[in-house]
Amino acid sequence: MYIIIVGAGKVGYFLAKRLIAGKHTVSIVEKDKALCEDIAKELEALVINGDGCDPEILEEAGIKRADVVAAVTGEDEDNLIICQLCKELFKVNRTVGRVNNPDNERTFSELGVDVPVDATMIIGKIIEGEVSFSDFVNLMSFKRGKLSIVRIDLPANSPVTNKKVKDVRLPQDSVLVSIVRHDDVIVPRGDTVFMTGDDIIAITGVGNESQLLALFYEKL
Repeated sequence: MYIIIVGAGKVGYFLAKRLIAGKHTVSIVEKDKALCEDIAKELEALVINGDGCDPEILEEAGIKRADVVAAVTGEDEDNLIICQLCKELFKVNRTVGRVNNPDNERTFSELGVDVPVDATMIIGKIIEGEVSFSDFVNLMSFKRGKLSIVRIDLPANSPVTNKKVKDVRLPQDSVLVSIVRHDDVIVPRGDTVFMTGDDIIAITGVGNESQLLALFYEKL
């Protein structure tokens, strides 16, 4: 998959390194020329020196063939603008926006950012999950964007593995719908035990996806 990362600070560098190791094609956009030069020497990625809020710079980075764009600069305003440009102007399928101020998370969701998140590790997990259709996948949104159906593939190191449903507290406005285990579809009840490899289907409020990921995935 082709992924564009806007912002080459610690978050951007971590994401790029991780995704390149996962055999994805990565393009990086960064305003700081010196930082661009350093990263270009270290990573096998196209590095563009420029402002990710500029459509021409995004085109230079290959936006027309991008599958995912991650805006991870230190400025919420820039990340929001970048995601909106990618969705509305270039029709990118998936946008991930770093939220530096948690108070802005709902604003990001309401203005069309597919996955607004404020934790570096969660951003990485979501991007890789979307690309490979594993770990964490947002299936669809409905009710005017207020709710999302998500699927989470439960890994062996999940903190909820071998726990009962009744012993796990879900984020606010979240409900478990089903657990797909091998060829069986299980309607979760209080005594249902989570097992490694379970495909968990849940409904949650838009903006709560990252909290679900943190709950079911490894301890961050």
